[in-house]
Amino acid sequence: MKRPLAACLLALAALVSTAGAAELTAREIVERVHAAAGGKAWLEAGTNVMRGDATLCRDGDPAKCVYADRYVMYRVYPTELAHGAHAGSGKFRLDAYSGDKRIFEVAFDGERSYDQNGPLPPERAMSDEMSAFGFSAIRFALQSGFEVERLSDDEVEGRPAFFVRVKDPSGTRTLFGIDKEHFYVLSAQWQTTKGWHMRQYSEFYQLVDSRFVQPGRVRHYYDGVKSVDIHWRSAEIGKPIPDSTFVLGPGVKSAD
Repeated sequence: MKRPLAACLLALAALVSTAGAAELTAREIVERVHAAAGGKAWLEAGTNVMRGDATLCRDGDPAKCVYADRYVMYRVYPTELAHGAHAGSGKFRLDAYSGDKRIFEVAFDGERSYDQNGPLPPERAMSDEMSAFGFSAIRFALQSGFEVERLSDDEVEGRPAFFVRVKDPSGTRTLFGIDKEHFYVLSAQWQTTKGWHMRQYSEFYQLVDSRFVQPGRVRHYYDGVKSVDIHWRSAEIGKPIPDSTFVLGPGVKSAD
C-alpha cells in the first residue's frame, strides 16, 4: 500500500530526530539543560527570592494538610558543593505562613541549620539538609570531580524525558529527568533519611529582562506520596540578601 509523501517525510523526520536524541551523551544533555535554564543568567544568578503559596501535607496525610498563602524562599546559590549535593550549601531560608499565623520557618546560614526556635541539633540538621538540598547537583555536574551518566529514557507526567544521574565528589548520587523537547529539568530524585525523595517541576516561565527560567510549580514526594505542592508566583534574582536573614531564633521576625 502506498503512503502519501508527506507522511513518509514526517516519519523520516521523526526517525532522524530520535536518532539524534539517542546519540546525545549525558554531558551534552546537561549542557543543554544549562542553556535552557538561562545559561549564564542561571548559572551566575547569585541569589533568588521566590514568593508564592503552597499546600503542605505532613506525612502525606490529607487530614494534616495546611495551606500557606505566603510561602517565601530566600536562596544564596552555592559556589561549590564542599560536602556533597545533599548537605547544606550556599544559604537558604523558607517561611510558611497562613495569614498572620506562622506554620514554620527554616534556614541554613552556610554553617548551621535553624528552625523558628533557633539552631537545630546535629542529627535533625543533617536530616533536614538531606531533604532540602539536592537540585544543585545539576548546576555543578560539568565541573571537575563530578560524573554524569545517561540512563534509560522514560517519561515524566507523559512528557518524554532523558534521565541522567549525577555523582558528586563525595559519592552522592542524584537522578534527574530532563524534558526531551525543551531540556527543562522535570524531576530530581535522591535518597534521604525520610525515604526516597522526588521533586517534580512544571509550569516554567522566563523572568522579565533575564534569560533565567523559573519553574512555577514544584511538588515534593517521599516514597511516592506527595507532601508539598508549591506555586512560585514570582522570582527575583541577583539582589543582595543580608546574612541576618538566614539566622533564626525566638524574637526573629519574618524576613518578608
